[in-house]
Amino acid sequence: MTLTTERLRIYPATQSQMEDITASEPNDELKAAYTEMLEGCRENPDLWEWFSLWVIELLDGSRIGGLCFKGLNPDGTAEIGYGISEEYQCRGYATEAVSAVSGWAFMNPSVSSIEAEADPENIASIRVLEKCGFVESGETGNEGSRFVLDRKIFHA
Repeated sequence: MTLTTERLRIYPATQSQMEDITASEPNDELKAAYTEMLEGCRENPDLWEWFSLWVIELLDGSRIGGLCFKGLNPDGTAEIGYGISEEYQCRGYATEAVSAVSGWAFMNPSVSSIEAEADPENIASIRVLEKCGFVESGETGNEGSRFVLDRKIFHA
């Protein structure tokens, strides 16, 4: 399954891609997160897309970032995380990717909302969320302020 936007191709990584990405990740925190995601994929193969790293590429095949859901909760919420390589930031790619994947998620009738966290000092990430229709919930998570995109207000 691949999502294609005006400038991007976004798709869940295969097991071998995730293994390669995890093995080559120099950042210990990201390596641990990727390892946890891969374990979630292996434990929930029928929900692969909800645990996998999604690769974000330009249409020419250049890998510019990634995003992920942190599973699909029984209450219908899904948390999303994302990142764009530094040399590709400030070009609207994160907004384009988050919007496209949010649209994909809401095609699943059991998804009621998508949540994300952003450090209050990460103005760019907060701006991505706001452009995609997320609103600050007033709650704080491990990574910062919590934002929510409700199915009822999402516009593809």
